[in-house]
Amino acid sequence: ALAGLFRGYRGFSERGWRLTLTAIEQIRAGEHPGASPRAKAAAKFARENVGLYIESVYDGHFELAQIEKKLRKAYANLGGPAVFGSSLTAAEVEDLAGAYSEATARLHPHVGVRFGS
Repeated sequence: ALAGLFRGYRGFSERGWRLTLTAIEQIRAGEHPGASPRAKAAAKFARENVGLYIESVYDGHFELAQIEKKLRKAYANLGGPAVFGSSLTAAEVEDLAGAYSEATARLHPHVGVRFGS
């Protein structure tokens, strides 16, 4: 489950940034003096949809922030320090959870941000 969350983050974020960059390039090309009607249409489409691409970056970071809760719960459910001993200490779990927490993974601005949904 943890690897799935990380893959979700990676997929959403990479795709979102790639599509956002492509949209920016299309918008620039469509606004260039002498741009073809096709380039202008592509720029219009990109401008209308870039919010969805940006939202996918936010979705990726939401996935990343879920690791904190799932990691702590899985560690406890699997027996915690009594089972893992020195191979995965409670302190290491807390360090990992902190690195993948909502506080560290959440993008800003966040409150009230509504792009496509």
